[in-house]
Amino acid sequence: MSKHILLKGTTLAALTVLSACDLAPTYQAPHFIVPASWHGQGLFREAQPQDTVLRSDWWTLFADPTLTTLETQATESNADLQAAAERFIQARAIVMEARSDLLPHFALAFGSSDNKSSADRLFRYKGPITATDEYYGGLASWEPDIWSAIRNRVRAQKYYAQEQAAQYAAARLSLQAEVATDYFALRGLDAQNAIYSQSISYYQQALHVTQTRLDNQDATGIDVARAKNQLYMTQARQLDVQAQREVLEHALAVLVNASPSSFHIPAVAQQDDAEPTVPLGLPSELLQRRPDIAVSEREMAQANRTIGIARAAFYPHVSFNANGGFDGNGFDLANLANSMWSYGASATMPLFEGGLRRAQLQRSWSAYRETRDHYRMTVLSAFRDVENGLSLTARLRAENVRLKQAVDAAMQSQTLTMTLYKGGADGYLDALIAQVNTLDARIEQAQIQARALQASVGLVRALGGGWQDKLLPTPNQTMTFTGFQYEGLRHPTPAGGIDIPASPEQYENLDRAGPSTSSPQSYDTGIDPGENSPSAAQKN
Repeated sequence: MSKHILLKGTTLAALTVLSACDLAPTYQAPHFIVPASWHGQGLFREAQPQDTVLRSDWWTLFADPTLTTLETQATESNADLQAAAERFIQARAIVMEARSDLLPHFALAFGSSDNKSSADRLFRYKGPITATDEYYGGLASWEPDIWSAIRNRVRAQKYYAQEQAAQYAAARLSLQAEVATDYFALRGLDAQNAIYSQSISYYQQALHVTQTRLDNQDATGIDVARAKNQLYMTQARQLDVQAQREVLEHALAVLVNASPSSFHIPAVAQQDDAEPTVPLGLPSELLQRRPDIAVSEREMAQANRTIGIARAAFYPHVSFNANGGFDGNGFDLANLANSMWSYGASATMPLFEGGLRRAQLQRSWSAYRETRDHYRMTVLSAFRDVENGLSLTARLRAENVRLKQAVDAAMQSQTLTMTLYKGGADGYLDALIAQVNTLDARIEQAQIQARALQASVGLVRALGGGWQDKLLPTPNQTMTFTGFQYEGLRHPTPAGGIDIPASPEQYENLDRAGPSTSSPQSYDTGIDPGENSPSAAQKN
């Protein structure tokens, strides 16, 4: 008897030692050699030491209360972002599903039946034709994770949950950047609409001047036709700008979980010209600041664990099973004579499968190398995004300065040519050319100013928007409940700063008005009506 017990103990000890085997390769993320500084940072002001880290609420750098309100509403109530949070919760639940295979499984079984056989059947047994059967018992099964196949599946699922957390961070950054980009585009259209309104007013006065001169036989009909063409073309362009603004406003409404029919952002003619200093940090830090890089790295870690799972398939598969209980006729089951039990172990090992396991292992290695290639490309794309942001922001700001100077020169030319035309010293064609040049310069300057602000948003997005990979939940934090927890399953404890709303019904009211603005709707025309307007020139 002692030898039998010793044999069992030796077997269990051997299984315990073997269960420490991990057939997955040692994982280490690639170490890239990157430049020591950014190539495109020469045109930027040096950040102060306390500003070397980009804040998570980076949109406050633009000091626009309306933008801050929109960003807050979008982050709190956007449906796509909340769906990304739910995918993270689902990934955490998959971790618990995979982990359950590490533990023994127990179950209860019970039932009864009442049977009657035909009295006229051939070769009928000479006994009762009715019988009852009742049983109850328990079942148990356990698979020792000898080759760490189950543990590698659990680890892979934990990495997948971390990947979904990084995906959530990427979705949030994308949402915030899209809100800011659309908002600055909308403000650029506001500025263009104001410019067109001012120009239309100017052209109406110019048409009045040419009509008056024609009535006085001081001008030709071609001058009136040219003035009308300029006026009507400008009015048509303003309508196009207004249509574009409405479309952008509708897009922002959807991003903040509001119905476009009830959402409105008041127009502000004075375009924002803020030029915030964006903390760049070092190129080597970018690998920890981009959510998409974290996603690629976690995919690579999962592929590494898959190799261990494929390797484990070459080794014996062991499982233990046991069941026992009572079975008998009638309800007198709690009787030792009616007891029954069975227990045993099974082991299976592949001998010949035509290369199936080798093909699976070969594919897992190739899939791992593919994730490394994808990771490297993601890193290179991230560096490209930053350099593009640096180039665009610096060049567009410089271009905006030149365009402002061009606008000043065009405004002066418009005033002088109109004055000469009113004095009869010049033809209307020169005045018309000056008007076209002035309008084109002002519109282009407004567009470039909006693009410069959007480029700043793009640079912030390229730098990760203030995110750090330290914000990812640890592998153990991805688990959602303890062994005997049966409450709080509907809303698991937040991890990695990712939470879901307790009552999603609160977001079903889509009748939300847009944010109010405290900015004055002052239309800075850049024209002194007392000096530069056509009517003033006529009076002079």
